[in-house]
Amino acid sequence: MEPMEAAVGGKAVDAYRKALATAASAAAYAVMARSMARELLPEELRAAARWAASALGARVGWGQRDRRTLVVRSQPSSTGAGGEDNLLFEAARTYLASRLDPRAMRRLGVTLARARDDAGRASWRRLLFLEPGGSTFDDFEGVRFTWTCVEPTSGGGGTKKKAKKGGEPSAGGDRDFVLELSFDAQHTDVAMDRYVPFVMDAAEEVQQRERALKICMNEGRIWYRMSHHHPATFDTLAMDPALKRSIVADLDLFKSRRDHYRRVGKAWKRGYLLYGPPGTGKSSLVAAMANHLRYNLFDLDLSHVQLNTSLQWLLLGMSDKSILVIEDIDCCCDAMSRTDDKAPPVRTGGRTTGDDGGHDDIDDGPTSDSGTAPPPNKSNSNQVTLSGLLNFIDGLWSTSGEERIIVFTTNYKDRLDPALLRPGRMDMHIYMGYCGWEAFKTLAHNYFLVDDHPLFPEIQELLSQVEVTPAAVTEMLLRSNDADVALRGLMEFLEEKNKKKQAMPTEGKQSEEEAGKDAASREPSK
Repeated sequence: MEPMEAAVGGKAVDAYRKALATAASAAAYAVMARSMARELLPEELRAAARWAASALGARVGWGQRDRRTLVVRSQPSSTGAGGEDNLLFEAARTYLASRLDPRAMRRLGVTLARARDDAGRASWRRLLFLEPGGSTFDDFEGVRFTWTCVEPTSGGGGTKKKAKKGGEPSAGGDRDFVLELSFDAQHTDVAMDRYVPFVMDAAEEVQQRERALKICMNEGRIWYRMSHHHPATFDTLAMDPALKRSIVADLDLFKSRRDHYRRVGKAWKRGYLLYGPPGTGKSSLVAAMANHLRYNLFDLDLSHVQLNTSLQWLLLGMSDKSILVIEDIDCCCDAMSRTDDKAPPVRTGGRTTGDDGGHDDIDDGPTSDSGTAPPPNKSNSNQVTLSGLLNFIDGLWSTSGEERIIVFTTNYKDRLDPALLRPGRMDMHIYMGYCGWEAFKTLAHNYFLVDDHPLFPEIQELLSQVEVTPAAVTEMLLRSNDADVALRGLMEFLEEKNKKKQAMPTEGKQSEEEAGKDAASREPSK
């Protein structure tokens, strides 16, 4: 009896082992088949297979899950009239337009909008959108969300969409539609608390990256806007590479620290002081910062500001994500006093009054009195004090906006009041010096696409001996389209400057000797 039981037990163990081996082989084949399907089958076929499987499961009741659907309309009003725009609808449309792949979808809408590139050239911008009946998937934190475009129901907001600002066509043309966001019910918290905010933030980043930049100039209390197409980037700036990397890292860190500034209780702003000789690229650096961050520029001319209160109005008129620039701050305000009755006035009509005797090397361009400025104060007109300027950049009014950068430029840092330069106002001081070897190599690559040349060693030696600005080097390189001719002219220019530099001490010594001889000749003879 015992041998029979042992034989039966052995057969059971063998059968169990065979079943496990078969299950493992089947699982391995299934994994391999799934991997091959992902690699070989197109997305349309796999989507069709998933749809067929879900339809079959829904018909027979297999694997049925509780689903939730969020209906996102262009306007919260059921009639589509009289209500405010739904920000989530615009954000979802922008977000989906950045993720739709025309190679992976059978039906897709497209529009073209007129645009301009960073250099100001006319171009086209493509906008993709879901057509009614179309759908797409989006995976977020391991959860699959389904976006579907549907026609609005009768009376459910089927009105014509309003055109975007600037006359740009909206994605989807002028026809209204509804977006539906579907997901499993168990992931409702993920959808509402994390996915929807993620879509809003991602859409804002897309809009920030693709928007046309503006440069704004002030007159009185009003900003006047115009398109900004300055082509400067950090790749084309002629300056020390290590300094460029540190500036880019600082800008990126600032842009990503919204929660940090809120946590520490500080206004989300940062100040940069650009100082150095004229022609060293301070204005180009400001343009590169704007292009890198995709921020609008607000160029503040203090000669068009009559009172301290006007500065506050201008600050309120600035948008978030912007750069405020005050060029040649040393010419704008002597900054000798913080009281209204003792502070010297700023530039008026492009000239500075006070101890500097009207010294101003900057051409302010044409000005106009259009009557938009507030009426002047009879007792203290056309004056902006240091106190007003400090309150403008670092006082209570400076918290009226977020994500702002303030840039001062000056040729003479030592003329500025220390109160303007302390951390919290000007956080990073950037010296823009004369053209060095690395800056020259950048210019040579920009103008002639050359990284090496037989004249480079001589030019490198001369640059180490003379002081020349990047603007002067650029002027020499622009004189010819031939790299050999331009570089030869630059070398001759540097050699001439070096000769003048070496001749200056000799001329001074000769002048002293001649003066001594003259004095000796005038002494009475004994």
